Amino acid sequence: MSSDALARLADERVDHRFKGLPPDADGLTVGELAGRRRNLFTDGFATPVLALSAERLEHNLALMETYAARHGLAFAPHGKTTMAPQLFRRQLERGAWGITLAVPHQVRVARAFGVRRVFLANELVDPAALRWIAAELAADPDFRFVCYVDSVRGVELMDAALTGAARPVDVVVELAAGEGARTGVRTEAECVAVADAVAAAPTLRLVGVAGYEGEVPRATPERVHAWLRQLVALAADFDAAGRFAGVDEIVVSAGGSAWFDAVADVFASVPALSAPVLKLLRSGAYVSHDDGHYRRLTPFNRVPEEGALEPAFRLWAQVVSRPSAEQAFLNAGKRDAAYDLDLPVAQVVRRDGTERPATGVEVTALSDQHTWLRTGPEADLEVGDWVGLGLSHPCTSFDKWPLIPLAEADGTVVDYIRTFF
Repeated sequence: MSSDALARLADERVDHRFKGLPPDADGLTVGELAGRRRNLFTDGFATPVLALSAERLEHNLALMETYAARHGLAFAPHGKTTMAPQLFRRQLERGAWGITLAVPHQVRVARAFGVRRVFLANELVDPAALRWIAAELAADPDFRFVCYVDSVRGVELMDAALTGAARPVDVVVELAAGEGARTGVRTEAECVAVADAVAAAPTLRLVGVAGYEGEVPRATPERVHAWLRQLVALAADFDAAGRFAGVDEIVVSAGGSAWFDAVADVFASVPALSAPVLKLLRSGAYVSHDDGHYRRLTPFNRVPEEGALEPAFRLWAQVVSRPSAEQAFLNAGKRDAAYDLDLPVAQVVRRDGTERPATGVEVTALSDQHTWLRTGPEADLEVGDWVGLGLSHPCTSFDKWPLIPLAEADGTVVDYIRTFF
């Protein structure tokens, strides 16, 4: 990655664009503010404020690095979870093959910070975006780009947009995770037709197969394993038919954050093909993990001897209203907290420098700028208290906060993570 581009993040000025930061920090650069190592609780941060745990982030990065290595998997974490180049760098430093992204804008962000390998886990048929990709490939011989294809029509649109490109665009046929799933080719005959279309397009090169097991309908370990075996079989069939002739490596890719244990199981049995196989895992939510959706579904719950991810986000909000013994309101809402899968969870209450469990406090709803709390008889909660909330689904937490304090356990903020959504 580009050290210069990353260094420029520290030169950005702190101002009204970045919620939760101390008002008296306006005009400082991000680097200057980080150097002052302010405390999240005592040095002027304003609620609501989202914090990322420095220790838990490091733990999660290390755990997935060792997991991928132990299972012989290349790793291209899904960067659309964070859209944070500083975290891209830390993932790449820990051995990631590259970064997975979902839409052209995200690729532009990654390229602006010097990411050299991008797996686009999506179809790409927009002519302007394809021409930009072609220009990036032409300008940088070290840039590797791979994206999905799932229709003959899509292949035709790509080929038309890429006419005259200096380098072919590498593509993988996306196998749908089942009838009624999201994108992807549904039948074996359609897979062959799409692969034939790629072979006939001089601007494209077929390098493998891929998909997303998280879309398997009524997912169970058995159903997910069965689909992954289909994916591997498709790669073997394509290879036997000579469809990968001339490629240096064959890409076989899957792996969200809920079933990567199944991916590791099945990819361990990928047969020898005519070229080395890049077994590419794409899990991304592990970076911050969560206190809801992924905490319930993490593969480490099924295989505890592999370790355990740790929720790294905490949203701090303040009690602004206590209208009755059964009700209280915080000053954070849908603009601040992920809510697409699960409501936040009240974890701790902080008053006068002391933290205690949020006993008897339950989040029942979110408004735009308020969290609704139900409080039981045992709840000790007053106006002015800070409440620490655990969040579900990191994919919709990072996008609400363009500059996130990275805080140590005692509240010392050691850095600020810039996001680009």
